[in-house]
Amino acid sequence: MRLTGNLLLGQTSTPGVGAAVHAINPATAQPLEPAYPGASREQVAQACALAEAAFDTYRATTLEQRALFLDAIANGLEALGDALVERAVAETGLPKARIQGERGRTCQQLRLFARVVRAGEWLDVRIDPALPERQPLPRPDLRQRQVALGPVAVFGASNFPLAFSVAGGDTASALAAGCPVVVKAHGAHPGTSELVGRALAQAVSDCGLPEGTFSLLYGAGHEVGIALVSDPRIKAVGFTGSRTAGIALCRAAQARSEPIPVYAEMSSINPVFLFEAALGARTDALAQGFVASVTQGAGQFCTNPGLVIARQGPDVQRFIDAASAQLRQVAAQTMLTPAIHQAYETGVGQLRAHPQVQAVASGLAGQGPNQGQAQLYVTQAEAFLADPGLAHEVFGAASLLVVCRDDRQVHQVAERLEGQLTATLHLDAADIDSARLLLPVLERKAGRILVNGWPTGVEVCDAMVHGGPFPATSDARTSSVGSAAILRFLRPVCYQDVPDALLPQALQQGNPLRLRRLLDGRREA
Repeated sequence: MRLTGNLLLGQTSTPGVGAAVHAINPATAQPLEPAYPGASREQVAQACALAEAAFDTYRATTLEQRALFLDAIANGLEALGDALVERAVAETGLPKARIQGERGRTCQQLRLFARVVRAGEWLDVRIDPALPERQPLPRPDLRQRQVALGPVAVFGASNFPLAFSVAGGDTASALAAGCPVVVKAHGAHPGTSELVGRALAQAVSDCGLPEGTFSLLYGAGHEVGIALVSDPRIKAVGFTGSRTAGIALCRAAQARSEPIPVYAEMSSINPVFLFEAALGARTDALAQGFVASVTQGAGQFCTNPGLVIARQGPDVQRFIDAASAQLRQVAAQTMLTPAIHQAYETGVGQLRAHPQVQAVASGLAGQGPNQGQAQLYVTQAEAFLADPGLAHEVFGAASLLVVCRDDRQVHQVAERLEGQLTATLHLDAADIDSARLLLPVLERKAGRILVNGWPTGVEVCDAMVHGGPFPATSDARTSSVGSAAILRFLRPVCYQDVPDALLPQALQQGNPLRLRRLLDGRREA
C-alpha cells in the first residue's frame, strides 16, 4: 500500500501545509519517505468541526452498530498484513515479533470494547420509579444513564506504535463510548499511523457512519497539539507520553473558557520491593527476572522497573552480583528515536555522576546508532531520601537499587515516592506481616500492585488498571487499559418524569435492550 503523507480530515485525504514530520529509522539513522506536512490551524479546526457534526449521529448508533464498527477496525488492521508490520519495524527499531504481538493486542482491545458495548453495562442505568403517595413529599420518576462526552482528541504514543496510538486503547474506548475521535499521530511513526488511520477511515465508510467520526492529523512541535486541545469542540483528551508534554496539555485544557479533562499517562518508575525471605530463598531467580524485565524492549515500557528497594544484608549483595553478571551479557538495543536515546544517555549520565550513586553494571556497548546500553546503579536510602532527583524516571533499560537499613527505612522510601503505575512485592510466607504493613502505603501510591511477578506486561481485560496517582497519570480515578477505560469519556444524565416515548431505549419501562439495571435499589436479573 502506497503511503501518501496526507492528513485524513474525515473521509478526505489531503496534504498538510505546516512543517513536515519525517520518520527516521532508528537502527540506521536514515530518514524514511514520505514526508508528512503538519496540519494548519484551519485544518485542525476542520477536523474538530467534522467531529462535532458527527457527534449526535454517531452517539445515537445502536449498541450493535457500534460494536460492529469496532470489530471492523480490528479486521481492517489484520487485513493490512505484513505492510503494517514492516513499516512499524522500520519506524521504531522494534523487532518484528514485538510488532506482531502488539497488533494482536490492539485488535484484542478493539474486540474487548465491542463486547463491552454489546453488554451495555457501561450505561450504568439507574431507575427510581415515582412514589406519588410518599409523605411528606412525593418522589418523581428518576432515570439515569451515561452518555458520551463529545469529540475526543487522542495523542499517539512513541513506545507503542499500535496499542497506544491511532487505533489504540484511547481511541477504542472513546469510540466505544460514542465519541468521535481526532488523532494527532506521533511524529516517530507517521507511516504506521497513516496505514492504521486509513484502515480506520475505511471502517467508518463501510459501516455507514458520519465522516467526522475519525480524523488523523500530523504536526511537528507542539502547535498542532495545543490547537487541538484548545479547540472548543473537543471535550476530552487521551494522551500517553512524557510528563512535560502531558502537563502542557493539561494546562492548555484548563486555560480554555470551558476546561476539559485530560487523561494523561505520563511518568512512573514502578518500584519493586524485595522482601527478606524471598530474597534469601531465590536470589538468582529474582535477579534473572529483574534483568529480563528491565531490559525488555530496551526498557521502553511505561511499567519498566526503574527502582528496586531492599533491606541491607548478604542476600542483597548476592542479588546485585547475580543481576550484574546477567546484565553485562545483555546486548545494547535500538531505542525508538534519536531524541529518546539522547534523553536516556542524559538520564544515566546524571546517575553515574551522582556522588552517592554507584554504577555496578553495564550491558554490552552498542555497535550502531541510537542503541541503549543497559545500566544498574546502587545507592543507600539516606541518599535517595535526600535527593528527589533520584526518583525521576529514566526512560530506558536502567534501574536504581536502594538499600535500606530496616523496615522503617523501607517505609520511608515508599512514602517518599510519587504516584506510580505499578508497585511490585516479591515475598514468601515469612514476609507476609512485613508486606501487610507496607500495603496501605502502596495502595495510596500505585494503580496496580503485583506480587511475585514483574510489572512489564499489561493484560487487556476487565480487571486491569493502567493508571495511578500523579504523575503516573493526570487523573488517578481512571485506567487507560481494560474495559473501565470507557468510563473516562462518559457523563451521567438524569431524566425526571420524562414520558416513556421520549426516553432512550436503555431507560424505557419495557427494557427493550435487556440490560441489567439498578431498579429502585435492586439489580434486575
